[in-house]
Amino acid sequence: MTNSFDLAGKVALVTGANTGIGQGIALGLAAAGADIAAVGRSAPTETQTEVEKLGRRLHFVEADLSRMNSVDDIVASTEKNLGPIDILVNNAGTIKRSDALDFTEEDWDVVLDVNLKTVFFLSQAVARRMVKAKRAGKIINIASMLSFQGGIRVASYTASKSGVAGLTKLLANEWAAKNINVNSIAPGYIATNNTTALRADEKRNAEILGRIPADRWGRPDDLAGAAVFLASHASDYVHGATLPVDGGWLAR
Repeated sequence: MTNSFDLAGKVALVTGANTGIGQGIALGLAAAGADIAAVGRSAPTETQTEVEKLGRRLHFVEADLSRMNSVDDIVASTEKNLGPIDILVNNAGTIKRSDALDFTEEDWDVVLDVNLKTVFFLSQAVARRMVKAKRAGKIINIASMLSFQGGIRVASYTASKSGVAGLTKLLANEWAAKNINVNSIAPGYIATNNTTALRADEKRNAEILGRIPADRWGRPDDLAGAAVFLASHASDYVHGATLPVDGGWLAR
């Protein structure tokens, strides 16, 4: 029986793969057989070591994802070093916290540029090449619990992640017939550098854990299975979905 989750011979471009969720996803894809193009500002030294232990290749593409002029260079560098892109994971993101009454235009723009604008234009650049070459492909966006909920003090983040969920549906509508699957994963509360402050706040940490049926924070590797599913032939008839990986947070 053919393994429909096998990614052998595939090339996966993952943004923000040096730590946290992006690292967990990159390692999951590599374990399933994919070579990894890791995009970010700093070298993913730890991720590269672990990918190579799995017998796969990792190519680092240094790029500032807040700038649109880096998009074509990212794709070109990946194709030159690893080959055509089969899988795109739009994981990189940023967040700014402030009361809505005090939120600045600068903090609005920087979050929307990284979390939403780059997601669209990198997806566009990859999809154009897939369509031109008549290659099937998988695009996985990283949404959030705030794609479903409002949150507080994170106006631009909530706007961007709500936009990611909507954009996922739109791109699926346009590209499904071109054999490109576009879906997203909505992580719950995951133990990463971005959530250190929340976990260190005794009151807030207790409130969060009190709502999670799984009774624990998620780990970056908890996202790996969902990513492999959405990147593989196992999800060929899945389009426009946002899959929560949240320990049951939304169920409660």
